[in-house]
This record gives sequence, structure tokens and C-alpha cells, in this order.
Amino acid sequence: MTDYAILCEKASAAKNFASALGGTSGSFAGKSYQIVHSHGHLMEFVDPKAQVSEDKVSRYRSWKLEHLPWDVSDFSWEKQPIVAKNPRTGRQKSSRSDITAIKKAVKDCSALVIATDVDPSGEGELLAWEIINAINWQKPVKRLYFADEEATSIRSGFEQIKSLPDQFQDGDFLKADARSKWDFLSMQLTRIATTVTKKAGYPVKVVREGRLKSLMARHVYEQLLAIKNYQRKPYYEVKFQDQYQHIFARQVKDESAIAVIRHQQQEQAKQELTQYHESAITNVKTAKRHSAPPKLLDLSNLASILAPRGYNAKEVLSTYQKMYEAKIVSYPRTDDSKISLAQFKQLLPLVPAIASVAGVDQALLTHKQPRFTHVTTGSVDHGANRPGTKVPSSLGSLAKYGKSGPAIYEVVAKNYLAMLGEDYVFNHVTAELADYRDFKTAFNVPVALNYKLIFDSSRQISDDEAEGKVNGRLGKTATPFIFEGANKKPVKPTMKWLMNYLQKHQIGTGATRVSTLSQITVGTTALLKERKGVLSMTNTGTISAVLTEGTIISSTNATKRLMDLMQQVGQFELPPEELLKTATQTVTHDLPVMVANAEKLTAVVGDPEKMIKHYPKKAKFGGETSSGETVNFNQVWGGHQFTPTEVKSLLAGEEIQFEIKTKRGKAMQVHGKLAQQVYRGHQFWGFKPADDVFSKRSKSTSHSRRKYR
Repeated sequence: MTDYAILCEKASAAKNFASALGGTSGSFAGKSYQIVHSHGHLMEFVDPKAQVSEDKVSRYRSWKLEHLPWDVSDFSWEKQPIVAKNPRTGRQKSSRSDITAIKKAVKDCSALVIATDVDPSGEGELLAWEIINAINWQKPVKRLYFADEEATSIRSGFEQIKSLPDQFQDGDFLKADARSKWDFLSMQLTRIATTVTKKAGYPVKVVREGRLKSLMARHVYEQLLAIKNYQRKPYYEVKFQDQYQHIFARQVKDESAIAVIRHQQQEQAKQELTQYHESAITNVKTAKRHSAPPKLLDLSNLASILAPRGYNAKEVLSTYQKMYEAKIVSYPRTDDSKISLAQFKQLLPLVPAIASVAGVDQALLTHKQPRFTHVTTGSVDHGANRPGTKVPSSLGSLAKYGKSGPAIYEVVAKNYLAMLGEDYVFNHVTAELADYRDFKTAFNVPVALNYKLIFDSSRQISDDEAEGKVNGRLGKTATPFIFEGANKKPVKPTMKWLMNYLQKHQIGTGATRVSTLSQITVGTTALLKERKGVLSMTNTGTISAVLTEGTIISSTNATKRLMDLMQQVGQFELPPEELLKTATQTVTHDLPVMVANAEKLTAVVGDPEKMIKHYPKKAKFGGETSSGETVNFNQVWGGHQFTPTEVKSLLAGEEIQFEIKTKRGKAMQVHGKLAQQVYRGHQFWGFKPADDVFSKRSKSTSHSRRKYR
């Protein structure tokens, strides 16, 4: 009997495990093993109506608001194999066959070892336990923890495999399971939003609401609203300026003090200006200072930097994952902001090669000692984002992983290499006016750019405008003048702006933020649009934002609190049942709020009738067939308009022949008869080409056939 069945998350991971251990089966560290793999999640919750007893089915099938909120105790939390449509072939495939294959492959193993991704959300743990339950595994379960899919990490993890008594003593599973159930229950909010929107007359498919989704959409909407309602309010303030454009001003932070020095009327400032005269500059001090490189980027920061280049969140997430599986970059869903000392030492010999590919001058990489700001002697789960141990031959070679591949590696590599550059050195200059000591100036003069010549991530992810070049000289005197300022105009909502906000409030990991944004910016139910890093609302997104004003689901503080509670579940500090109660509390609070907010839709979104697409009706011929049936059919087929003679022949049941042009402009002979047909479940009368018309069609005529149906 084989000791271990090693369950990996996907085929690529299984391949890396096999490479590290010596094959898909064999022996390592005194234990025999067999590697099997999933294809991501294989199970999903059944529909709500299938979760409850028969007498409650009608309530949980209904989208009527009087049936909400749901009673959590009614749910069985039953799962079923996922049935998904292949986007290429259009065929549906069930994961049942994958589950059966895994069950068969592990039946002769003594223990099943979870070797799915070790991510902060616990998703890998949930995925594995779903399979374990689906195959009714009754033998011991163990866990193999690994930092990445490098051979050294896999081998080290294999040698330290840990036992898991059961899933309910596995904190990562509890956290992920509770989160997935909470998200399932949040379906109620989508039903509320969709129902009240359709009731108001808007032609929406579905208005998706949920944890983080609603917060993102609402926050972007509020920013756009702030921009729309912005009114410039000028103020006038007396300041001094020297001949090199250095500004001397009074530094006050108290609102009441600011009101004293800033005048609403220019005449008031002019009156104050008469109290001042040109003054000598004194107390000039210069202090040499150092600034260390910024911290390593998380995935949301990386995606923000790449967005203005035309790479959307979905593209970056997908390409980065493929590059990780190829060991080009590190684990994407990390929650770490530092790397371990071992990881630092592992990459150090590869630095020259990485620098060469990224186009970094190796002469700048002189700080070979680990920085405490970037490297920890403690433990990390995966380590912060960085280049992998496999160095590509060139940036161009990475395009095979996705169009953003070269850009991803360039940014990740330069950001990592920046910590090997020396500190940025600058002179911090301060001065004040001899006659008016409250007026001061301060500015920095670069001495040595050092790491900034490699990469300055803080500048890359900042929403602030770039600073102008500062003159290092200071004048002898400064002259008073009236400075005209204004209240700051809200910045446009960009991906950088949104990710910085979520990071500031510690909401989600970098990968979670990017993943959620990618979900709500694609498809017919998208809430946001993203173009080169700039975010805007879809009609559905605007509706969502209006409906969620004042709700818990769109609240920053509530979202942060919810994520904290999920962490507590994983740390056995909060029973999962208590977390699920907050879902009911959220629905109870948000339902009446969203119903009331629906009254605002017309004023904000506009007349729902204008959003309804009205398609022109196709001109039709009417007549009686040879069998005496009265029919109507389209006057045009494939661009050809039937002549009166052809119409007469068709109604008589005769075959006609004519020529059309394909999409590519080629002539094509068509023949056929009038026939009753079915399209998407609906019967209709129309011209039907003979079977042999498309029997030997080319690729181009295949497209044409779909067009003419």
C-alpha cells in the first residue's frame, strides 16, 4: 500500500511536485507516494431551493422580498460537482469525472496529503476538503505546507508533513468555509438589488452585490460624484518668495488658525500684505538625509502600475499565475510584505542575470546585505512578490504567458533589485525670514539618486503629481506676494487610487483586490469599466451604487470588520455560526435601505425607458402555403431580398435558388425551401437552405451560416 496520496491543486502544480520528488509516483524521504491533482474547485453549493426541506422550497426559490432574510439554520450546505461550459466548444462538462478519477487513484493509499496552495484566504484548504468529502475519504488526512513550487520548498515540506485530525480542527478550512457560506448568503443582496431595479423598470440582467464588490463600486461612484459636484473655492494668502522660487509660508494645521491666514476675499489679503516688507533669509540649515527603497510591491500595486499601459486586472492576474507556475515569479496570492533571509540568499547569485534581463545597470547593485525593511529573519508564508529562480532569456520571451508578461517581469524585477541599490541621499534645507520668523521654507536637494535610478515604486503607485525640479540655491531675501489657492479638486478614480485606498484600510490581500476588480469590470453584468487604469461606472454599477448608499455591504468599516471576523474564525476565536449571523444582520439592515434608495434611481440614472433597446422589426411577407396554412416570414435572407416570383414559389413549397455574398465578399450559391423551424425554443417560418449547401463549407462560410440563421 502506498503511504501518501499527494493532492495538488492543478496539473501544473502536480508537474512541479513530480519534478521535485522524482516522478508522479515513487519514494521520497522514506515514504512512498502517488501524486494526484484537481483542476481548481470541483464542488459548489447547490441552489438555495435544493438546500432546504421540501416544505420550504417555494420560499427559497422565490425572489420576493417578503421571503428575506433567509434562516441560516434551514440550510444543509450540500455541494455538488461543478458543471461548466467550455468557452471554446460550448459543451458542458461536469467535474464528477475528475472526482471519480481522484477517488480511484488514491484508494490504495494509507493517507491523503493536502498539497494545494497555501494562501492567506484558506482557499486551497477548502478546495481539498471538498474533494476529501466528495470521495468519502475515511483514512488519515495530512498537510504539506510549501512556500512556493520550487523543488527545495516542496522537498522541505514533504519532510515535515503534518497530521490534520479533521476539517473542523483545520483553521484554514474553517476560515475559507465560513467565508464561502457568507458569500453564498450574500446572494440575498443581489436578489434584493435586482428585484427592486427591475420593479423600477430598468432592463438589467442582474445587479451583483457582495463583499468588496459593493464597496468598490460605491467608492468609485462617490468619487465621481465628488468630482461632478466640485466647486472651486479660491482663497488668498500672503506668502514670500525668493529669487529661486522657494516659497516661505506659515505652517499651521489647526482649522481655526488656517482660517485666519487664508482670506476669502482678495482685498482682505491685499490689506494684510501692506503689513509686510522684503525680508532677509536667515537660520539656513542643511542636513544630509538618507531614504531607503520602498517596500516590495503586492499584486494590487503591480496591477495598478501596469494598468495605464493597457493591461487590465484580469490579464495581469492570469499572466502572473502562469509565470508563477513556470517559476518565473513568486507566489501571487501572498500576504507577506517581506521575504525571508533564506529567500534573499537564494536569489542573490541570480541578481546579475535578473538585472541583465530587466535592463538594470549592475553597477548600481552594491547593497548586498539584507535590509530589515525588506528581509526578515523570522518566518514568512510565501514571501513578498519577487522574481522566481528561473530567469528568462529575455523580456520578450515572456509574451508566451500573456501580453503583460514582459511588463510584469520588468516591474517585479526592478522593484526587487531596487533594495540592492544604495539609499537615496539628499540635503534637507530649511530656512526662515529674519523679520517674520513664522514664515519658513523647506525643500530637498538630491545628492545621489542611487536606488531611484533602478526603480522608485512609491512614485509609481502614488496618485500625486510628480514634483518639479527644485533649485538647490537659496536667495538672500524674499518678497511678499499674494498667493491664490483653492480647495483641492478630487482626483479621478484610478486603479492606483482604489488599490491605495483598500491597502490603507487593510481590506483584502493584493491578489483579492485585483481578483475582485477583474470580476466586476468584465461581462454584461460589470459594475465598473476600466480603461488604462481609469475607472468609470456602467449603468448597472451606477444602479448598484445608488442602491447601496448607507448599507452595510458597501461600508468600508463594515467590510474591514467582516474580514477581521473571518480571521478570528480561522484562529478558533469565533465560532463560524457567529460569523454567519452577520450575514443575516447585513440583509436585515440593508433590505429596507435598498428599497428606499430605489426611489432615487430615476433622478440619478434617468428614465428606464431610454435604457431599453428597441430593435427594428424585420419586414415580412405574408401568405398561404400549399397546405393552406397562413404564415409570415422574413423578406430578406443572407442579404438577398426575395422577388415576388420567389415568394410565390416558396409559398407553393417549391425550391428556389439564388446567390449571396459571404462575409468575405465571395459569391455563394444557395438553394432551399420555406420551412417551419426552431430557434432558441421558438418556432418560426422562414427560408431553410438545403443540407448540402453547407456540407462542404470552409471556415469562412461556417461563419456565414451562423450569421444567416
